[in-house]
Order: sequence, then structure tokens, then C-alpha cells
Amino acid sequence: MLQQKLIFFEKIFLVFLKLEYSVSYQNIIIFAGQKAYKMALAQIITPHIEKAVKALFDINLEKVELQATRKEFEGDITMVIFPLVKQLKSNPVELGKKIGEYLVEHSDIVERFNVVSGFLNIVISDNYYINFFNAVKNNEEYGFEKPQEGGKAVMVEYASPNTNKPLHLGHVRNVLLGYSVAEILKASGKKVYKTQIINDRGIHICKSMVAYEKFGNGETPESANIKGDKLVGNYYVAFDKAYKEEIEALKAEGKTEDEAKKNAPILVEAQDMLRKWEAGDAEVVALWEKMNGWVYKGFDETYENIGVDFDRNYYESNTYLLGKDVVADGLAKGVFYKKEDGSVWIDLTDEGLDEKLVLRADGTAVYMTQDIGTAIQRVKDCPDVGGMVYTVGNEQDYHFKVLFLILKKLGYDWAENLYHLSYGMVDLPSGKMKSREGTVVDADDLMTEMTATAKNISEELGKLDGYGDEEKKKLYKIIGLGALKYYILKVDPKKRILFNPEESVDFAGNTGPFIQYTYARIQSLLRRADFDYSSALKPEDIVLQEREKELLKLLLQYPEVIQNAASGHSPALIANYIYEVVKEYNSFYQSVPVLGAEVENEKVFRIQLSKKVGDTIKSAFTLLGIGVPERM
Repeated sequence: MLQQKLIFFEKIFLVFLKLEYSVSYQNIIIFAGQKAYKMALAQIITPHIEKAVKALFDINLEKVELQATRKEFEGDITMVIFPLVKQLKSNPVELGKKIGEYLVEHSDIVERFNVVSGFLNIVISDNYYINFFNAVKNNEEYGFEKPQEGGKAVMVEYASPNTNKPLHLGHVRNVLLGYSVAEILKASGKKVYKTQIINDRGIHICKSMVAYEKFGNGETPESANIKGDKLVGNYYVAFDKAYKEEIEALKAEGKTEDEAKKNAPILVEAQDMLRKWEAGDAEVVALWEKMNGWVYKGFDETYENIGVDFDRNYYESNTYLLGKDVVADGLAKGVFYKKEDGSVWIDLTDEGLDEKLVLRADGTAVYMTQDIGTAIQRVKDCPDVGGMVYTVGNEQDYHFKVLFLILKKLGYDWAENLYHLSYGMVDLPSGKMKSREGTVVDADDLMTEMTATAKNISEELGKLDGYGDEEKKKLYKIIGLGALKYYILKVDPKKRILFNPEESVDFAGNTGPFIQYTYARIQSLLRRADFDYSSALKPEDIVLQEREKELLKLLLQYPEVIQNAASGHSPALIANYIYEVVKEYNSFYQSVPVLGAEVENEKVFRIQLSKKVGDTIKSAFTLLGIGVPERM
């Protein structure tokens, strides 16, 4: 059996933390799709309704109330008549009939209607859908908006790793979310800067450095044949092991647990090394630069492999002193206050938060101070930035509430446009991943295993029979990474994930490979179309079948789905929208002949429609950072 053959990280995890959803996510995405479709049609139908009401009743509507037509009734969009009843003191059914009849007679986009109680269900004409399709079918940028001239940019921060360990599963979700949100914001018409802040200083970094000095014996990534970030991470684990041994030894000598933890010699060495680093000790700084250089190279390999990039990097070693001058200025303006011990605070109790330290009594900064200074520095570096998105786990929700509020109180107008892209943590069955104990799911290993899982399932299903070895290798990676990315991104960022590797690489259901397979099927169809299908068909040339019309309705949604995903910072809306498109396409493909259509116009139109669906799959997957194979 396939399940018996595929063993994935057997010793580390089988599945991630199981989450019970109180609301079906499928229902959420269908609702979002209906909203997008309603909004798209609303822009089209509203002027016609306003004209009808003015002509029939000589009144101007303040608002046209529209909603998606319920499934049990015929219609594409529904006008709610009840608000008019109050104004005109008339029967809602009669009002609906009069408006419907006017629209059919005077509008070129309404084909017919029906009235149910106080609801006017409007059927949009085939002519409109065909004209819409002709306008977009060759537009490769369909759904994308160009940035406005002189508009404000958005800076999206993601990744933000520590240089004492390689990237792990938590980072994978982070970078996939951040990268995708950046691409979606660009598609919505925003100029975007992609950035990360690399946490390359502090006691954690010094722990790896001390362990390397003690146990390394001059080892390098080359001599150990291991990526640099993994090598440094090994020494972070080695530090923790030695630290625990020293604690136990001190306790055996009669020290309390607290005393042992504070006085363990290896920890004292790490603290001393941090002081030397801050003082600019040449030998310590040289070691720090060497080990961080190994890690940066390792990070770059992982980022390239997973398919994400950055426009600008910030390093905590350069930013950790930022913000102190801002605190001094805010203190003078009364935004902050000083306590008797000399520490500086801000009182946010009136905003439902609490008092927050921004500068210690000895004058040293805290993380909040650094984040204040870094945000301000980013706007100095990129003056067109008018907002920022921070991709950080939900355990930092409170931190960002405080940060954003402080920046607003300091008077920065761009602080009104700060957003915390908060996402659910990824836990193992045994609890949280712990880098110092080596109980993490390594990002590189995860990608390797996903590629191997794609290989096993593809071979089991015989999907790639007849492919060359190099072609197979490339496809395994596209399928494996596509499965991983889609499985993570289709879930609302705020939710934790139940992740099953085998399920994610399934070729059926709401998975990346299912959508990739549909794209490849369409490309095969296009290769077999040995006739010219480039000319536009006129509305009178074609009678739409129900499945064709449903596909066109979905394609009509795409621009609004992008805008909704951008405003909600949710790649899940894109992922689940394109799954709905693919499901509808497969119903269409099974219901009507494409290349086998007997009428030439039908054959041409169905090939054109298939091509546009393929283009939309590719476009949507690009926003998710997922590749699509031409053959599969």
C-alpha cells in the first residue's frame, strides 16, 4: 500500500497539531468568491438599475443593495427591493417586475429576470459574458493593476531569521506567507519592497560561537561537508547540551537550580563574549563575521531553493542602537516618561494595554526600542513607503499592538498603515519545536522530503511514464514544492495547520498537484489543437452552455479576488479561488466536448476558454510562488 511505503519524518513527526475548525473553510472561501463576483457584477449592473429607477419613479437611489443570487433561483445577481418599498409605498413584487422589465428592454446586458418576494433576480446576457471574454482572453496581465504614479509603497518584512540556526518549518510558513502577500500587493497595484531583518547579534549568537571555540577544532562547512547554517546550528545544540551538564554538576555541588543556571561556566563565557563583541573586540568580531558568513550563505541557498527573494536586508547588528534618539525626542514631547530609576516608559493603559518599557535604567535599548528605530529608518531609506507589513507569528500580537500605537503617538502618518500579518505557530505532537534541543523540522530537509514524496506518489500512479530522468527530477521538485506551498497557503494565516505530506501531494482534491495537473492537461489540449483559434467570436456566433457560463463567471471574479486578498493579506483567498476555477473547469471538460465539438465556433471558443483558464492558473500560482509544469 502507498501509505505503508511513504514514511515522512517518521522519527520527528507524523502530522502537525490537529485543528478543529468551528467554521468550514470551504464555506468561507465560497462566500469570499461570491462576494468578489457580486462586487464585479455590481459595478456593471448598478448604473443600469439607477437609470431604471429614475426613469420609472423619478427618484435617485442613494444606494443599490445587491447580493449574490441564492442557488435555488435562476439569476446571476439579485437586487433587494425592500428599501424602495419604504420610499414608494408600493408592493415589492410589482416594483421588482417593473424594474426587471425596464432592464430587459433598455439594457443590453440583462437577458431576463424573476422576482421572489422582495428580491429581483437578474440574469446577465450571454452577450455580456462573451464580450467580456473577448476583452480579456489575450491579456496576460488580466486581474493585475499597475502602481499609481506617485503612489505610496508598502514594505513587507518576512523571514527575520536568527544566525544561530538553519531555517526551520516555522520559517517556511513565514517566508511563504510574506512572499505571497508581497506579490499579491504588487498585483493589486501597490509598489512593494520585500525585506528581512536578520537577527545576527545577542546572547544566542554568542552561545554558538562559544561552543564552536570549545568543540569545533577548526571545522568548516567545507571540511564537514555541511551547509554553514546547519554547522552553526549544531554548535547551538552543543552549547545547550554542555550547559545542561554543567547545571547538573553545580547542583550536585549543592547549588540551587537558579544559582546553577546563572553560574554555569559556559553561559558566563557566552555573556563575556557578548560584552566583548559590543566593545568591538577584534578577535570576537572576526569569529562572529566568519560564522555569520557561513550562515548567510546557507540562508541564501535555502531561499533560492524555496523560491523567495528580498529587495533589502537589515541586520540587527546595525539596527540595535536605533531608536534611542527617538525615545529622547519622545520624552521631551511627553510621549514617554522617566521613572525614578532612570528607565523610560510609555503609559498605554488608556488604550487598553499597559505600561511599556522603552529604555532600561542603564540606558540600554529593549527590542521595542530597536523596532521603533528600525521602522523609522526604513522610511528614511525608502521615502515613498507609506505602510509596512510585518510577517511574524501570533505570539507577538501584543508586541505589534504596542509598536504601532507608539509610532502613531510619535506622529508618523505612515503608522496608520502598519499591519501585523499574524500567523499560527507550527507545533509538533510533543510540543513546540526547540532549536537548542535540535527538535526542529529543518527547512532544507522538508523540501527534500516533499520532493521525494512527490516522486514516490508519481511513480505509484504512473503519472510520469515516458519522461527522461532530468525532466522527472525537475517535475518532482515542482510538484513537491507546489504541494508544500499550496497546502500551507490555502489555510487562513491565523490558523494552525494539520499537515499531512501524503495528502498534500494527492493528485485529487484541494491540493497543489491537482491544480498543476489540470494546468498540464490544458497545455496538452492546446498542443493538440491543430487549427487557428486566435480570432474573436461575436456574441451571435456562440450559444453558451451552462458550464461555459459558470467558468466565465469565475474568471470575472479574478480581479476582485486579488483586491480582496491584498486588503485581507490572505493568500488563502487566491489559493481557494483557483481551486474553484479548476473544479469548474474539470466539470466543463467532462461535460462538453472540446476538440471533439462538431460546430467549429464551439471548438474555437472552448479552446480559447481552456487557454484562459490555464493562463489564470499560472497567474494565480505565480502570486503564491508556485510553478506550473507544461507536461505532467
